[in-house]
Amino acid sequence: MAIHLISDLHLSEDTPDLEQLFTATLIDWAGRIDALYILGDLFEYWVGDDDDTPFNRRMVEALHAFSTRTPLFVMHGNRDFLLGAGFAAASGATMLDDPYLLQQGHARYLLSHGDALCTADSAYQQFRAQSRNPAWQQAMLARPLAERHAIAQQARQQSEMAKRANGLSEISDVTDSAVRALLDEHGWPMLVHGHTHRPACHVVEDATRQTQRWVIADWHDGKGGYLAIDNHGIGAHALG
Repeated sequence: MAIHLISDLHLSEDTPDLEQLFTATLIDWAGRIDALYILGDLFEYWVGDDDDTPFNRRMVEALHAFSTRTPLFVMHGNRDFLLGAGFAAASGATMLDDPYLLQQGHARYLLSHGDALCTADSAYQQFRAQSRNPAWQQAMLARPLAERHAIAQQARQQSEMAKRANGLSEISDVTDSAVRALLDEHGWPMLVHGHTHRPACHVVEDATRQTQRWVIADWHDGKGGYLAIDNHGIGAHALG
């Protein structure tokens, strides 16, 4: 048995291939792994637990069916930070703080979405601080559903335009200083995150300590990836 970790699926009505891969994966893993951790951006956007579209209902029902057989943990991402108590109750998920320290045997893994580590992007960090503010979230959720959809669609379009213009820009990656500060705070466990869409395993070290930073693969074009933690350690695997 193993723990599986996924991130950055960006599921939406516009990605039926990823929806099919995700639901098939949940069926395949249910009852066969110890737990599933989703480290943010499960959805392309989430404008509130009251957004009861057929797509959202299908996804929540698939998660609920999975969670009846296997523990399910979900962390907020930069696209689905409005996932709330209604989603958690309907899906059977336990919501995690970011970062979250996971102890497996003698190994420690620090789980994060990863966006807080991209400190070179000062404009985004300002938005992140604002969007995680409970008062700001309450004001956003008080807006009409159609207005929230329009705001999310506009933000999505701006993000896609920036990606086409700049690709994976340097400021969209984590900074060494932020990574080291987080590791210092938690005693240098292994760091696992998503967000950057740069799947890899990096060695992080200073004069006296060394650990690894694992970046989970994002899902796109009908394919994805995950990390598995078992008695042999941690490793990356492909899906689709």
